[in-house]
Amino acid sequence: MYEFLVNKTASYKNDILSGLTVSLALVPEAVAFAFVAGVQPLVGLYAAFMVGLITAVLGGRPGMISGATGALAVVMIDLVATHGVEYLFATVVLMGIIQISAGVLRLGKFIRLIPHPVMLGFVNGLGIVIFLAQLGQFKIADKDNVLHWMQDPPLYLMLGLVALTMAIIILLPKLTKAVPAALVAILVVTALVHGFGLDTRTVGDLASLAGGLPDFHIPMVVLTLDSIKIILPYAIILAAIGLIESLMTLTLIDEVTETRGRGNRECIGQGVANVVTGFFGGMGGCAMIGQSIINVNSGGRGRLSGIAAVLFLLSYILFASDLIEMIPLAALIGVMFMVVVGTFAWSSLRILHKIPLTDALVLVLVSAVTVFTDLAIAVAIGVIVSALVFAWQNARRIYAEISTEANGTKTYCLHGPLFFGSVRSFHDQFTPADDPDEVVIDFQRSRVCDHSGLEAVSSLTERYLGQGKKLRLKHLSAECRTLLSNAGSMIEVNVIEDPRYRVALDELA
Repeated sequence: MYEFLVNKTASYKNDILSGLTVSLALVPEAVAFAFVAGVQPLVGLYAAFMVGLITAVLGGRPGMISGATGALAVVMIDLVATHGVEYLFATVVLMGIIQISAGVLRLGKFIRLIPHPVMLGFVNGLGIVIFLAQLGQFKIADKDNVLHWMQDPPLYLMLGLVALTMAIIILLPKLTKAVPAALVAILVVTALVHGFGLDTRTVGDLASLAGGLPDFHIPMVVLTLDSIKIILPYAIILAAIGLIESLMTLTLIDEVTETRGRGNRECIGQGVANVVTGFFGGMGGCAMIGQSIINVNSGGRGRLSGIAAVLFLLSYILFASDLIEMIPLAALIGVMFMVVVGTFAWSSLRILHKIPLTDALVLVLVSAVTVFTDLAIAVAIGVIVSALVFAWQNARRIYAEISTEANGTKTYCLHGPLFFGSVRSFHDQFTPADDPDEVVIDFQRSRVCDHSGLEAVSSLTERYLGQGKKLRLKHLSAECRTLLSNAGSMIEVNVIEDPRYRVALDELA
């Protein structure tokens, strides 16, 4: 009992300290993404608080952090610029409803269809995106408000503080793991900057964080057919991007922690969070891979870590904005650079020449598209390319072993799946004009997979009937026989029943 209490206490301590570390990393991200979307900083901070809190309580992956993200912000730019922030709030509400529907319909399971090369491309692409996003902090505005790169002393100071932050994060765990290394690094660098009066940019240079509690606010949008036509396309895109990023981050955290989250519950949690956020003046959000990696690497494993992170964030907004605004941007950049190091799948570089060429191309393609467009497009392209490659490879694997019985019956023992991609190869196996009067196709090592397969069998039947010959099918699995019976008069062949056949039944597969 004593050991159990000790472990629980240690777990709670890790979650709270990890949550504190994550909360500091949430601030500049939320503010930056709010600027990207064209809304006020508090709109991003409120989204980080509400989405993070609700998903931490209701979501399907303890330890995963959610909030305002760049993947969603870039989609919101045009909506806010063209129609205003009220349309954004209405869109976020509808986005949440779509995500809840996806969870109720149990669509989260389709994350299993994403191939591993796509997953590797996803994490590599996001690692690059996170890295590039930090480079913007090395630019400053001149008197004409034009951004340009830092020069000489300010640049060297910034780089030195970033390097110090990274060094502390790398070296401290070798001495002690009692406190998160990232938190110590932020505190040490902040103390050095203000103790020695170093002139470097801080969080306060981005925007003021002071504010009150978010107020309930019904989006000021008149629901007409025209307004729905504006909102719906954005809501669908945002819902898809949010779910894809959340479910893929969930899968990544599953691998890191060697536990298993619940995808459908996460869909519902994300949806509820966005509905609530839309009614409280937030810009919506989804899972954040960078902050989630910070959390699990800092020891945060339970729901308390996510709850603690957003409660600390809220306390900054309400009571401690002046203190948080003192944190040097260099410290947070160093933390995010370490996130990049932990996120990027470095092993993928070593295996590129060892895996099939098509998988390597998919990995690189998804990484590149993630960087230059957005996550949803990258994943969709990766899945489509992988599916086409799979279909092409399987289309070439169908063949028939031919034998002739003593009574003159010719048997084609078919190997490989019969589907849209293999129809042509299927037809090439048969020679109706040269075959005897009775022919058997043995499906023991094959399946009729789709409507194209049915049409292929029907077409082959007509070819044999045109020659005045009889075609029979043998060793069809139960689902194949169901397809044939459902086809009705489309296919008129004699199916040889074989009740002892069990190889292709789904329930025993």
